[in-house]
Amino acid sequence: MPWGQKPLEITYLGHSCFRIRGREASIVTDPFSPKYGINMGRPTASIVTVSHGDEHHSFAGGVNGEPFVVDGPGEYEIADVLISGVRTGKPIMAGSNGANGAPHKRNTAYVMEVDGLRICHLGDLSETLSDEQIEHLGTVDVAMVPVGGGHVIGPTKAAEVVSQLEPNLVIPMHYRIAGTKSEELEPVERFMREMGSKSVEAVPKVSLGAKGGLPTDMQVVVMEHKR
Repeated sequence: MPWGQKPLEITYLGHSCFRIRGREASIVTDPFSPKYGINMGRPTASIVTVSHGDEHHSFAGGVNGEPFVVDGPGEYEIADVLISGVRTGKPIMAGSNGANGAPHKRNTAYVMEVDGLRICHLGDLSETLSDEQIEHLGTVDVAMVPVGGGHVIGPTKAAEVVSQLEPNLVIPMHYRIAGTKSEELEPVERFMREMGSKSVEAVPKVSLGAKGGLPTDMQVVVMEHKR
């Protein structure tokens, strides 16, 4: 990494929400309402990605900085960040409801190219990926994967999705967190067991200097969420 160049930093704000700070832009993924039970604070970002319209994934009003909101499939270029949104999930019949009686919503997974790294946020992925979706997502360096079950994939299917994408770094999300409205979700430890890890030691942030600084063998990192 050249002298004076800041590393890309990833912070976990809880649920499916991360803050990604690159050299030219900052991104907040799936910002959530305080009604979820914890507070993500008031993060500042130039870009917000929204996987679907539920208030626990689309609370863009809680993000400072007048960010550009990306909320669906397509190709975007914002502040030197390339974003590809890929639709996942099958159409749901009218009247079919998900967890807590909420209407089903189709999901958008995003691949964000930031400082030369390709970061994939899978949103509320509800099934393993199709060949076409994998092709559209392309190469993935870092994958943020829902693992808690309920209306998203659970630990076993999450491990299958990791095998499909073959990222260098895996960060689990959307699992049970004490004090939140996530009692129906599995704890992160069950996903870690699926991935062959018997212990969980959460880290406060992830710093990545460049593509060459990624782990050679795939690594799973559980992150502390900011309270």
